[in-house]
Amino acid sequence: MSATGSAGTAYEALVEDHGQDARWAFGSGFSGGAAEIGAPVPDGVDAADLAAYCLMLGDDALICSHRLSEWVGNAPELEEEVALANIALDLLGQARVLLARAGHVEGAGRDEDALAYWRTDREFRHVGIAELSDGLDFAHAIARLLAFSSWRLALLERLRGSRDPVLAAVAGKGVPELTYHRDYAARWALRLGDGTDESHRRLQAACETVWPHVEELYRACDVERRLVAAGVAVDPGEVRAEVDPVLNEVLARATLTRPQCPPVGALAGRSGRDGVHTEQLGPLLAQKQSLARQHPGATW
Repeated sequence: MSATGSAGTAYEALVEDHGQDARWAFGSGFSGGAAEIGAPVPDGVDAADLAAYCLMLGDDALICSHRLSEWVGNAPELEEEVALANIALDLLGQARVLLARAGHVEGAGRDEDALAYWRTDREFRHVGIAELSDGLDFAHAIARLLAFSSWRLALLERLRGSRDPVLAAVAGKGVPELTYHRDYAARWALRLGDGTDESHRRLQAACETVWPHVEELYRACDVERRLVAAGVAVDPGEVRAEVDPVLNEVLARATLTRPQCPPVGALAGRSGRDGVHTEQLGPLLAQKQSLARQHPGATW
């Protein structure tokens, strides 16, 4: 018998025991599927606001996942390549559910794929730190992941109590995932920061590049404020008291200096939540969306 058993190909063998979801191995990570995605909008909650909020959190995960996936085939060691790929898949799983929920609540006929592949850069609502290119500099990837995962973990811990069942379910599964992501980044920050002179220099430089984008993580938009009042969302400003001490301790133990730099977009007061992004997003989306746009409607 062939290694694929009754299936015709290795890909078919990979998915044959997982029902109708033939993409289970590519980041779904969420059992139940349609019943949760189609759950009614909680009473008193504006559907447009809920769709926008799911889109924000989904875009955060989707874009950061893509950046991490760029390390596949490029990581300094095979073990780190596997670890970064798994972190990327965790975030992709969160993104799939959140984008699917956004599309369902929106009611415009867009599914997760349409939202991922057929929006322009100004239509994405992720925080700026998610899109930062690390130029395949491992220290930069660690600095970005440390800040992003520490913030998102604190956010999801509170979202477990959301009145929206999908947000609560994503948060419930995401908390242990983000706990590992933060631990992985923290361990590497200690190893690099308190390592050689060169590794210390490069991680300190990476922090100087990443930190101007950290302030945006705590800035609430109007949608978030309305949904906080409705018991659905979390005020990102409230997690700062938890996240800052964690980051400060990691940086101190890694013999790093926390950067003191003005936040990006401080004068304009605009952010990724408003569709304002860096010049790095265009090339990222061109790469990410190219196949879907060349072969619209194709399945695989």
